[in-house]
Amino acid sequence: MIRNQPTFYSLREIVEQLGGEIVGNPDVRVRQVATLANAGPDTITFLANERYLRHLSAARAAAVIVGPAMRDATDKPRIVCANPYAYFAQVSELLNPPRRAQPGTHATAVVDPSAMVAEDAEVGPLVTIGRCSRIGARSRIGAGSVVGEQVTVGEDVLMHANVTIYDGCVIGNRVILHSGAVIGADGFGIAMTEERWLKVPQIGRVVIGDDVEIGANTTIDRGAIDDTVIEEGVKLDNQIQIAHNVRVGAHTAIAACAGVAGSAKIGRHCRIGGASGIAGHLTIADHVEISTHTLITKSIDKPGVYTGAYPFDTNREWRRNAVQLRHLKDLADRIRALEQTLAPPERSKP
Repeated sequence: MIRNQPTFYSLREIVEQLGGEIVGNPDVRVRQVATLANAGPDTITFLANERYLRHLSAARAAAVIVGPAMRDATDKPRIVCANPYAYFAQVSELLNPPRRAQPGTHATAVVDPSAMVAEDAEVGPLVTIGRCSRIGARSRIGAGSVVGEQVTVGEDVLMHANVTIYDGCVIGNRVILHSGAVIGADGFGIAMTEERWLKVPQIGRVVIGDDVEIGANTTIDRGAIDDTVIEEGVKLDNQIQIAHNVRVGAHTAIAACAGVAGSAKIGRHCRIGGASGIAGHLTIADHVEISTHTLITKSIDKPGVYTGAYPFDTNREWRRNAVQLRHLKDLADRIRALEQTLAPPERSKP
């Protein structure tokens, strides 16, 4: 994403906007963020993990963001805050503001006369906006994107190039949709009849809440009857499949290549690892963390960390272990029978 050119900020100006405590010279000015290893004299860096403390003394940064425990770990001018990494993200946004919408509709765009596009929205080249759709204030519709009929796009939405939103879907405010995202394709609804598949019409919508970000080539299917819902603040990585009638709770984050089958309900503030799979019609509680490559086949009703990844090994050893896994039930039965055989006889009561 091209952003506006960074502007110099003093530590005082940063703290006035973002909070925190300044230790050292408040008039030190920075124009960019950087890692400890690559920091320069006009940058600000951060220390969020004590493992990297040894790199701090060699860092060339003008200032550093630290937590309370590291308040006295350096003589450099510093901002002390509760969460250095989150604060670093806020500083980066402050120093690298995104480009604002350039009001107007490109000459090659095709906008239905019944569509309502805010005067200060930006509609890029070769965009198509369908009948009765609405584009909110300050939103940017990237080149080649397609907005179907009766779609609602909120305010300050950023749609990168080649995003597709099918008919009837609702996009909240401040949503970011990366290239190739497809919102509202038909869910995989089919019914067998007389030895052939019959398509089940998918008549629901996709409803996306405020402050959601959806990665490149991620697909979210419309509901079969009810809506597929992505609640506010959800962050979806690239190449994720969200099936029909799924509900993803607020502020949940899902990493790349995960798949969620139809009608699953994922709670709030969950974290789903990359390449994980969630079977259909399950319910995942709030504050659940699912490790990478984990397959969830039954509902989870308690917060916690759940892991099901099978460790890799050489192919030869993996095959040997896989053979044993096939016989675990027989082995368990044999152990149970052996325990019963070896168990001492119960003494009769006097």
